[in-house]
Amino acid sequence: MKRYEALASDIEASIRNGTLKTGDRLPSVRHTGSSRGVSASTVFQAYYLLEARGLVRARDRSGYYVAGGGLRDAPPETTLTSRPAEGPRALEVSDQVFDILEASMSRQVVPFGSAFPSPLLFPLARLGQFMAASAKSLDPWRTVDDLTPGSAALRRQIALRYLADGLPVPAEEIVVTNGALEALNLCLSAVTRPGEAVIVESPTFYAALQALERMGLRAIEVPTHPGEGIDLDALAQAIAAHKPTACWLMTTFQNPLGSLMPDAKKKALVELLARHELPLIEDDVYAELYFGERRPPPAKAFDTQGLVLHCSSFSKSLAPGYRIGWASAGRFARKVARQKLTTTLSTSVPAQLALADYLEKGGFDKHLRKLRQTLAMQQATFAQAVGHYFPAGTRATRPLGGYFLWVELPPQVDALEIHRLALERGISVAPGPIFSATRAFSNCLRLNYGHAWDAHSEQALQTLGRLVAEEAS
Repeated sequence: MKRYEALASDIEASIRNGTLKTGDRLPSVRHTGSSRGVSASTVFQAYYLLEARGLVRARDRSGYYVAGGGLRDAPPETTLTSRPAEGPRALEVSDQVFDILEASMSRQVVPFGSAFPSPLLFPLARLGQFMAASAKSLDPWRTVDDLTPGSAALRRQIALRYLADGLPVPAEEIVVTNGALEALNLCLSAVTRPGEAVIVESPTFYAALQALERMGLRAIEVPTHPGEGIDLDALAQAIAAHKPTACWLMTTFQNPLGSLMPDAKKKALVELLARHELPLIEDDVYAELYFGERRPPPAKAFDTQGLVLHCSSFSKSLAPGYRIGWASAGRFARKVARQKLTTTLSTSVPAQLALADYLEKGGFDKHLRKLRQTLAMQQATFAQAVGHYFPAGTRATRPLGGYFLWVELPPQVDALEIHRLALERGISVAPGPIFSATRAFSNCLRLNYGHAWDAHSEQALQTLGRLVAEEAS
């Protein structure tokens, strides 16, 4: 157990046994650090963890207090590994995905089904200042310099963030793209050909299935644990049996499960794929949204052969709507750059320069600390409300980052019917079948807790729980 976890455990025990009561103020960070012989960072991580568990609340300029109002228990955790059908499968998912997502896009709809956190969580006004400055002082030659790989200044800033996490990624390996989704699609087209098979998790991000469908590829769904990610034994068997061309996986805060593959398992994954010379397209858009002490390393951190094509963006962590992503594509970087050249050619130059300037002097890490704290607190509140309002038999994941809960409803509940009934009442949800090539997970929902928790959202979740209870009865 890490130091911050031990400290959080001791404080939680004091809350549970009544030593610390509702409304009591926790000792200051300085006092706790001094008395326990730990750093302020360790104390903050312990307090953040307690917030994520719904046990304490921060008050501006006042400190941390034991949460009041009666603590509600979150639902039991989902712990079962999925069991998808074996073998490659052709895909016909896009129509259903489009129908469900388009019906949920109105601002008037409560966005539990949204794929995005609230735009109010991001420093858009501050970014706008950098955008105005970059556009006003734009050197005309910057519109053609580094046209396809992207701004040299931005690629340098991205490389520096890799380096801060211990990954010496050269800027020359990075291709800037129109969001992570373009990066993922470019990487997929660089390493596959129509008719080939690609391994995905079960459940998996619906955009991965849509990309495979559009490119004429087949999906091999592999069992996945809601806490620790894809089953490596099942993956090895699928590789041996079906000879896939690539893998598309999310090893950190997977969408929709929120699973986080342990470091040792990521290393074993990369070693397994290296033995088969199998490229890994790593979708890593949520890694900055961790609730623990450090950012989890990507699978790319363990790659020594250039087989991991690591894709990410600033859309979920800093700049929604700017559509700035990238691929660090290893040995495939040149092929990815060529794919970019023959499709969209370039990414917005002013937006790239604005983000490069912000990353250099805008306070990105300070913003991230606040964002993580907000999401951790909202997860705790949301999970407790699910436990309170949803019927017995409901289970849910408790991710260590990101902004999604994967909720498993009683087996007789039809998630697609819940989606229809909820939408009639102005509430969106993401039903489980859109995350599967076979429309499995018929009694599951992905719920977004990345929007502000208020009386309106609580009432909507209460309504959703009532709909589930009626379907379950």
